[in-house]
Amino acid sequence: MSCLFQVESGVINTKPKVELPVGNQLTDKMLSFEAVQPLYTLNDLIVPKNTLKGITDFLSYQKHSDLVYNQWGLSKTHSHLKQIAINLYGLPGTGKTMAAHAIASALKRPMFAVNYADIESKYVGETSKNLTRLFKEAELIDAIIFFDEADAMLSRRVTNMSNSTDVSVNQTRSVLLTLMNNHKGLIIFTTNFIENYDPAFMRRIISHIYFDLPDLENRKILWDRYIPNSLPHSADLSELAKSSEGLSGSDIANIVLKSALSAASNQQSEVSMANFNSAINEIKNSKIANQKAINHSSKIQTNIVSQEYVHSQLGV
Repeated sequence: MSCLFQVESGVINTKPKVELPVGNQLTDKMLSFEAVQPLYTLNDLIVPKNTLKGITDFLSYQKHSDLVYNQWGLSKTHSHLKQIAINLYGLPGTGKTMAAHAIASALKRPMFAVNYADIESKYVGETSKNLTRLFKEAELIDAIIFFDEADAMLSRRVTNMSNSTDVSVNQTRSVLLTLMNNHKGLIIFTTNFIENYDPAFMRRIISHIYFDLPDLENRKILWDRYIPNSLPHSADLSELAKSSEGLSGSDIANIVLKSALSAASNQQSEVSMANFNSAINEIKNSKIANQKAINHSSKIQTNIVSQEYVHSQLGV
């Protein structure tokens, strides 16, 4: 492991860089993971009150975990829950990734932000080894592990395996379960598809926080945030908040940009209400067109992976 040192505003900022081997030879191309500093704080979040309460409650749990586990004795009765895992779920664009960073910021901890594509390897067994190294490095520097779009990793295991890929995926998920059992740090998962999670992972997550679409009050705040003071416009923010019902914060950000580009392209002196309404309708129509009935009725059964295999991947 190598560390990158940078001096920012007189403060030394260490960014441990984790190099993970890919393939069967140590000389193969290396995967690199960097522990990063959080990009957002709690003040950056614009989420419904229930969502914010869930986040602040979780942070309070973290503050009192030593009391609960060590002084009140739950370390003996709950030794299988050494780690604290939290799952942020809900529709796309509702602030889950920003919230993960805000939680890390509130706890003053660096984070490894990864998704399945970051650690996946075409070589059998290497994905599991990459995961194992990631967890070890996170414990070494007391970093938070943040799995974005976690349903790709936590989805239900396959029984009717038709090829080696199915076997490898099952093995990786079984290894991840064992790593979670033994991990002493914080893990944050985010997903748009919590219904795809394997129940075995659900049982290992202490808090599930739902991210809903912004209400009218939050939509007003979002419009005000994303429309800069220097942008000439004739829009009524209250009307925009009403007409954008059903849209996410990410949608509103995109609408502001699209409206400004449209006005500039048409050589307008300001962004009109018509520009905003046109962009709103475009987003809404695209969502309707994209809405598909997802059939989750396909039967997915659990495949048992031997404990010996899991231990071999963990080096036990």
